[in-house]
Amino acid sequence: MTDARTAIYRVALFVASVLFLLGLRALTKPESARRGLSYAACGMLIGVVGTLFHHEIIEYQWIIGGVVLGVVIGVPMGLLIPMTKMPERVALSLAFGSLAVTTVGIAEFLHQGAAMTHFAVGAVSFEVLMGAMTFTGSLMAFGKLNGAITGRPVTFPGNNLVSLAMFATAAVALGILVTQPGDLRLFLGIIAAGLVLGVLVVLPIGGADMPVVICLFNAYAGLAAAASGFVLDNHVLIICGALDGGSGVILAIIMSKAMNRSFANVLFGAFGNEVTATADAAKGSVREGSAEDAGELLKLAGSVTFVPGYGMAVGQAQHAVRDLANALAANGTRVKYAIHPVAGRMPGHMNVLLAEANVPYDQLYELEAINDDFAQTDVVVVVGANDVVNPAARTQPKSPIYGMPVLNADYAKAVIVLKRGMAPGFAGIDNELFGLPQTMMVFGDAKATLGKIVAVVKDSGHG
Repeated sequence: MTDARTAIYRVALFVASVLFLLGLRALTKPESARRGLSYAACGMLIGVVGTLFHHEIIEYQWIIGGVVLGVVIGVPMGLLIPMTKMPERVALSLAFGSLAVTTVGIAEFLHQGAAMTHFAVGAVSFEVLMGAMTFTGSLMAFGKLNGAITGRPVTFPGNNLVSLAMFATAAVALGILVTQPGDLRLFLGIIAAGLVLGVLVVLPIGGADMPVVICLFNAYAGLAAAASGFVLDNHVLIICGALDGGSGVILAIIMSKAMNRSFANVLFGAFGNEVTATADAAKGSVREGSAEDAGELLKLAGSVTFVPGYGMAVGQAQHAVRDLANALAANGTRVKYAIHPVAGRMPGHMNVLLAEANVPYDQLYELEAINDDFAQTDVVVVVGANDVVNPAARTQPKSPIYGMPVLNADYAKAVIVLKRGMAPGFAGIDNELFGLPQTMMVFGDAKATLGKIVAVVKDSGHG
């Protein structure tokens, strides 16, 4: 019977692993992303059931209790949290996941103690170090994203040295623990170091870099899960953790490149300062228009490109954007959407919002694919975006965003910017685009403004 259980267990792990790989591949394309999530969810279910079956667990009350608690917390989070809060939800999920991994590591160490092999001690120590750091770091990222903690970089003299010294100390303690399995004080010290490191790592990072931070912590959580797999001899955890860690690192690299940032600069820099003192300087030079003015201009356009940003998420205006795009298309206007990699507060934020509004995937273009098209575009409609369309990234060597790839919205024949006011973006600097002669600023709630523009466009059609 034991051999049969083992065989079934191995088959379950193989099937789960294949589903994870298929799911990750499907997630690379918007049209197959939902299917990819289903593959991954089925794989996890098969892996969990197979593991429970293999270990011949008799008393399931704790497992059932955990499932019920997870459902009670998870279902409302999935159904009730708005898309504008998705970055915070992702950070919170990372915190929960890393806490679970850390708890498993602690339980395994307390259960086996000195009986653990040197390799197992090293793996579980690495697991709790990365898990504890990801737990507090993700909570810090959550706080910075929802405003509970200031988005400004918080630094103190020698903060980088303190962080490096603490990490080095934890690494030395881990090495000693490998040679002396069972030393509870060293083990607890490693956990404490991880918890403190999570706070110290995120505090000096500005709000503009939170998307990259989330990617990095996603990678850390994956590494911790993989280490947990080695400790528990569970191949699903190893494979799933490796996929999670590898994809997190790759995504962080892509995000850093999109922001013209290096990993070292993200982790030890002070980007994202919320400087607002110069915002008033641009007010006198902008050309303000009404929703009716914007609608009349759009009725004359043969091509329109929408540039969504975090303001669209805040205003829940994605459906209104789609309605305007549909009205323009009905008049024969060519419509596109330009998506910047770091628009919003997490990777793919704008893609998710527009997909929710049933915007066709083939109308969404990444920065590299659409930037050369702006010069031939009649009107660009910027909906709540700021730094990602700031020409200062190309023209001002002293600007904090200089060198950052931006969308060439300023090359278009006309630009309509929908914003609540003249507040700067996360980079804390004025946007040169707002003062250009071809730019019309339309202030107000994006959703309401778009509704008025749609009414104008539909009123009498083209011309």
